[in-house]
Amino acid sequence: MAKGIVDVSDSSFDAEILQADKPAVVDFWAPWCGPCKAIGPVIEDLAGTYGEKIKFAKCNVDDNPITPGKYGIKAIPTLIFFKQGKVADQITGMVAKSKLEDSLKGIL
Repeated sequence: MAKGIVDVSDSSFDAEILQADKPAVVDFWAPWCGPCKAIGPVIEDLAGTYGEKIKFAKCNVDDNPITPGKYGIKAIPTLIFFKQGKVADQITGMVAKSKLEDSLKGIL
């Protein structure tokens, strides 16, 4: 996993994300997904910029089917932005870095 990004699973999701001491962003992805691979470096860049204030995580939907199901994820990549354990925003698909930054600023 890239520096500043944690790998979360169905079993670690609640502790890592919902009970995190700061806002969190979870990238729901799969290794075979082209757009997921394309957005990966953007997420890594944002983690480098905002990592002190926001927790960044990735959840492989193939290995962890329960959590994506809880959040109604039908397409990947999907990024869910959490603030105080609650969903604050959600973005599906490849989007511009500026759109992601707007959502990050919304959970700070």
